[in-house]
Amino acid sequence: MQATDWLQAAALLIVLGVACPLLGRYIAAVFADGDPAERRAPGDRVFGPIERLVYRVAGVDPTREQRWNIYAVSVLAFSTVSILAVYVLQRIQGSLPLNPADLRGVTPGIAWNTAVSFVTNTNWQAYAGESTMSHLTQMAALAVQNFVSAAVGLAVAVALIRGLVRQRRGTIGNFWVDLTRGVTRILLPISFVAALVLAGAGVVQNFSGGTTVRTLEGASQVIPGGPIASQEAIKEVGTNGGGFLNANSIHPFENPNGLTNFLQIVLLLLIPFALAFAFGRMAKDRKQGYVVAATMFVLLFGLAANNVYQETHGNSRLTEVGVAQTATAENPGGNFEGKDVRIGSASCGEFSAATTNTSTGAVNCQHDSMTPLGGGGALFGMMLGEISPGGVGSGLYGMLVFVLMAVFLAGLMVGRTPEYLGKRIQATEIKLVVLYILFVPLVVLGFGAVSVVIGSGLEGQLNSGAHGLSEILYAFTSAGNNNGSAFGGLTVTNDWYTTTLGLCMLIGRFFLIVPALAIAGSLVRKRRVPVTSGTFPTNTPLFAGLLTVTVLIVVGLTYFPMLALGPIVEHLAL
Repeated sequence: MQATDWLQAAALLIVLGVACPLLGRYIAAVFADGDPAERRAPGDRVFGPIERLVYRVAGVDPTREQRWNIYAVSVLAFSTVSILAVYVLQRIQGSLPLNPADLRGVTPGIAWNTAVSFVTNTNWQAYAGESTMSHLTQMAALAVQNFVSAAVGLAVAVALIRGLVRQRRGTIGNFWVDLTRGVTRILLPISFVAALVLAGAGVVQNFSGGTTVRTLEGASQVIPGGPIASQEAIKEVGTNGGGFLNANSIHPFENPNGLTNFLQIVLLLLIPFALAFAFGRMAKDRKQGYVVAATMFVLLFGLAANNVYQETHGNSRLTEVGVAQTATAENPGGNFEGKDVRIGSASCGEFSAATTNTSTGAVNCQHDSMTPLGGGGALFGMMLGEISPGGVGSGLYGMLVFVLMAVFLAGLMVGRTPEYLGKRIQATEIKLVVLYILFVPLVVLGFGAVSVVIGSGLEGQLNSGAHGLSEILYAFTSAGNNNGSAFGGLTVTNDWYTTTLGLCMLIGRFFLIVPALAIAGSLVRKRRVPVTSGTFPTNTPLFAGLLTVTVLIVVGLTYFPMLALGPIVEHLAL
């Protein structure tokens, strides 16, 4: 690593260390508990009238709270309508305005896959954005879902916190209020400022269909235009990942320079880490938030260090034949395949860890061109369930599920009923925890196994052997964990992949949201029990260590055979 790479890493830690606790405090205030009719939150004077108008139009009573099952039905109903709306808009975009490139309607398979992808916060793209989607579709369908799908995850996380904190209650909040507040008071303000900064730094923001220019070689080239900066901002802030352009954040119109690259990494990690601090404040025990944040950081740091090390040290085969891979003033150094000179190998390692440990999927380098263990690190980050720190909302409620698992294991070791935040964790909650943990591996490993033995699964595969297996495994892991990044050596536009990946996205989103809300509904009815000398403390470094080990053991036992046959075998074969 060069000095600038170390400086960027240090600056990233400082910025997040300052911003996340402050934002966490604000988020906790926005979703503060209390009587809904009397509750006050920051920004009421500005956002209150807008929200009241939304409630009036939608017919929502903001003072009426919901039981967990009604909350879940609201989430599912809103998401179902969203999928249908995004699908229809894609299909008829050829007859709608703001289509300067005169693009036709999207084919049914791609429209279905994309609608499911953006509504589930996956943002998997089996298409080239600039040649497939009109400006209207990008803004009214995809960018809108970037906001509301992130807000859905945020709402579910807040509902689970209420289930843990409240006692002897039947309700966990109002989904429509949580959704609206998440968009208006958190996602929109941050995205607005970020879009201005990105546009000022050179990210394209216009309604042009493209500009034809003459290149230095004398050829003609069309430079794409469109509302890119505004979508780029929420793509990162909402941990979405769907790029306006096919090359995503490798493209200079989405990520022009080192400043925008640094800002995008910050935006990826900002809200997920801030939610850990918000949890501590809402639980009225900040140390609980510190434990969650520390566990998230340790997992992220370990994978980021691995990815950076692997990419900056390059390919050992090239070293054997005398190719210099050491960074110098003339040589960027490391494994530079699939990377841009504006970004470099070290920043690729940082960005790849940030984007796969959150449910983002944006890329500033080609993950398929990373070294076997570098790409394997990105793959393992998704296999963790994207809880380090995970997506907006989904990272926190996923980590809290693992917290309950760790508490259960601790209870077994000390021989008493496990407790968390004064609530006894009993059979009902543990059964739901197990369901939560098993759903995604079942579809990822199941569809992955079928894909390596049927013709339609191997149809779009450009590589065989260990790397080919990694490509298929990466695709289903990305879809099942609502990430959206991909190994580019696998073409996934046939019916098998558009259908199965769409099912993975739906299961990875809603088959986890429902158990998480059911856990909230079970816990909210319980009373707190007093702390005794036998209570296992969950706000200490010891518990943070136990939580980290629990995550690694559960995920490792689930996925290690596939990792061994894919990235590890490929590395050993170098």
